Amino acid sequence: MTFSNKLLWGVPMLVVGLGAAGLIWPSNATPESTSVSLPVETVADYVHAVIEADRTFYTVHVVERLQSKGVVVASENWQEKNTLPLPAQFLMESGRLIAKKGAGVQYRLISLWPINKKNAAASEFEKTGLGSVLTHPNRPYTGFVKNGGNRYFQAVYADLAITQACLGCHNAHQDSPKRDFKLNDVMGAIVITIPVGQ
Repeated sequence: MTFSNKLLWGVPMLVVGLGAAGLIWPSNATPESTSVSLPVETVADYVHAVIEADRTFYTVHVVERLQSKGVVVASENWQEKNTLPLPAQFLMESGRLIAKKGAGVQYRLISLWPINKKNAAASEFEKTGLGSVLTHPNRPYTGFVKNGGNRYFQAVYADLAITQACLGCHNAHQDSPKRDFKLNDVMGAIVITIPVGQ
């Protein structure tokens, strides 16, 4: 299965990053004059790499750094408390923003132990994917699914506890069903959904 670069225009961070690196089209060409096809698995890997890099930077260099200096805190009720969003909320909010772009690409967090019940697996595919990345965190669980007559490629990537901020939130939260996470444990997954037609 290949994936047209037209949908990539709907993923601005990815296109800018890959375009700047010369990976999507040459610098002297325009998207209209250059046709590129990529396997949908590769596109999902690229989208995941951007999501993971942005979230890691936000977690380490914004949330943890500013909290350790006492400048500002991140909290669950960040809008009401005028604080930073938690790293998980940062990812979920950026996922909502990309969904509004209309390109069809979606991503969200899921977990076997969600603090917010909306982050539980929404399908058998997602449940199976969570089990797969729990035992094989270095490889995504992928496949094609149908929804409402449309066909989608989905990739489930392990979401690891990369910092103390992740652990502190999940291990201490009153609604957390699991409170013994350690660094680099699989806390859940990032699900990327890409439309591939009918």
